[in-house]
Amino acid sequence: MFSAKAGALLLGLAMLVTRALAGDDGRHDNSPLKPWFESLQSQFGKCCTDFDGYIVSDVDWESNRGRYRVRIDNEWVDVPDGAVVTQPNRFGRTMVWRHYIDGHPRVRCFMPGSMT
Repeated sequence: MFSAKAGALLLGLAMLVTRALAGDDGRHDNSPLKPWFESLQSQFGKCCTDFDGYIVSDVDWESNRGRYRVRIDNEWVDVPDGAVVTQPNRFGRTMVWRHYIDGHPRVRCFMPGSMT
């Protein structure tokens, strides 16, 4: 029998593996936006693809005087100017590509949407 700790550890590991494999698995190879997503980059480098980014609800991002901030994991994060994708948003929805430093979310790329 597994202890509760062992079960929680296995569940956590399974979630990490699932998250790592959640990238583009070929299902969207025929999407007309796939090459465009793959070309996106900020001053911090390539953003990867739309399957590595996350759609952000309108209530979870805001703009003030040309600066952005986004709520990631219930934490408001200032978007560095260099992380803003300057290409027109062909997808239409706000997206963020995130990573973590010292357990806190940071923004690698941010593509504002229309706030409709």
